Amino acid sequence: MFLNDQKSGKFTVLLVFFVLLFLSGFRVSASQLLIPMDGDSQKNHLKAYGITYFALEEDLEVRWLLNYRGGSFLISDTEELRKECQIRGVSFEVISDDKTQSILEEISSPSQNMETVVLEKAPKIAVYSPQGNKPWDDAVTMALTYAEIPYETIYDEAVLNDALILYDWLHLHHEDFTGQYGKFYRTFRTTPWYIQEKEEAEALAEKLGYNKVSEEKRDVALKIRDYVVGGGFMFAMCSATDSFDIALAAKGVDIAETMFDGDPSEPGYQSKLDFSNTFAFTDFNLERSPMVYEFSSIDMTAKRNIPKETDYFTLMDFSAKWDVVPTMLTQNHTRLVKGFMGQTTAYNPNNIKANVLVMGESKLNGEARYIHGIKGKGFFTFYGGHDPEDYQHRVGDPKTELDLHPTSPGYRLILNNVLFPAAKKKPQKT
Repeated sequence: MFLNDQKSGKFTVLLVFFVLLFLSGFRVSASQLLIPMDGDSQKNHLKAYGITYFALEEDLEVRWLLNYRGGSFLISDTEELRKECQIRGVSFEVISDDKTQSILEEISSPSQNMETVVLEKAPKIAVYSPQGNKPWDDAVTMALTYAEIPYETIYDEAVLNDALILYDWLHLHHEDFTGQYGKFYRTFRTTPWYIQEKEEAEALAEKLGYNKVSEEKRDVALKIRDYVVGGGFMFAMCSATDSFDIALAAKGVDIAETMFDGDPSEPGYQSKLDFSNTFAFTDFNLERSPMVYEFSSIDMTAKRNIPKETDYFTLMDFSAKWDVVPTMLTQNHTRLVKGFMGQTTAYNPNNIKANVLVMGESKLNGEARYIHGIKGKGFFTFYGGHDPEDYQHRVGDPKTELDLHPTSPGYRLILNNVLFPAAKKKPQKT
C-alpha cells in the first residue's frame, strides 16, 4: 500500500512539473505582440498607431522597429491589448521570446538599415483650432479621431496665456497667421461664413487687447515659436506652414492691406522682412495683391503642371542607425505617396533654408512636400497639402471617410509625427 502511495505521489509531482513546464513554455512563446506595418500583413495601418498609443497609456513596453516590415511595433503581450486589436481591426502576431530575440538581432546587424527605438510615454496632444471648427475640416483631427488618439483643442487666448507648456505635441490647424483671413477675399468676401469669421476674429483680437487681428496673430505665432524653441514638437499642414513663417518674418511690419486691417500696408515691406526669425523658409517674395489667393513664392500650387494620375511624391531614404529622427518620420509601407493639393500644396526648394531636411519630394515638379527641422531645443515638421485622401479639397466639400482609407500612406506620415515625442531620443549622428 505504501509503495503504491509513493508511486502515486511521484506521478503527481511529475505531472505538476510537466504542466508547469508547459505553461511556462507557453508564456515564453507568447510574450510579445508584433503589430506589422507592411502592406501585405496590416489591415488597418492608421488604427495601429492608436493601438500603440493605447499601449503607452497602459505603461506597456513599446518598441518601434524602424524599417522592419514597414515600421512595425513590438509591444508586451497582454490579453487586454489583444482584445483592443481585435475590436479595432488591427492585425497582430503573437511571437515567442526566441522569435523576438531573432528579430532584434536582425535589426541590430550593421548590414541592415533598421533600428529599434523605445517609446516611453503617451504624448499629450494639442490641436490649435478655433471653436466651432468641424473635426473633418482638418486632416490631423480626422487622423487622431479615427486612430482613437485623444487630443485637446486650444486657440489664441490659451496660447497667449502660456497653455502650450502643458502639451508635448502641437498641431497647427489650417490657420492664417498673417491676419489676411486666408487670402479668401476675392472669391468669398460676400459670403456669410467669411463675414462671420472675420467678425469673430476681430472680436477676439479686441477682447485680447489688440487693435488688429494681424497683430494678435503675430503674437500667437511668437508664443508658438517660443514653445518649439523650449523643446516642443510642432506639426503643421497647408497654409499654417508658410503663413506661420511669414508672420515671424514680418514681425513689426504691416503687410496687410486696408480690407484686412483698416489701413494700407507700409511702403517697402518686402525689404523689411527678417528671414532670421523664420523656421523653414527664406528669401521669399510676398504676394502683394489681396485679390490673389496666395501668400508668397514659397508655395508651388500655381507653378504645378502635374496630372492627377501622375501626382506622387517620394519619401527619402535615411540611415536608420545614423539619422533616427527622419527615419521615424518617414516610416511607411511604400516610398511613393499620392500627391494632394491645398492652399499651400508644396514648397519651393529655392525658399527652403539649408538646415531644413526635405523628407518627401516630387521630382516631376522639383518641389518639396514634407520637411523637417530643429529650432532651439524643439522640432517642427511641415507637410504640404490639405487632405491626403482628397486630391483637391474645396470649401464645403464633404469630409473624408477614413474607413475607406485605413492603409493611407499619406495619413501615416501624420501619425508618425504624433508618436515622435514618445521616442527615447538617440543623438543624431549627421
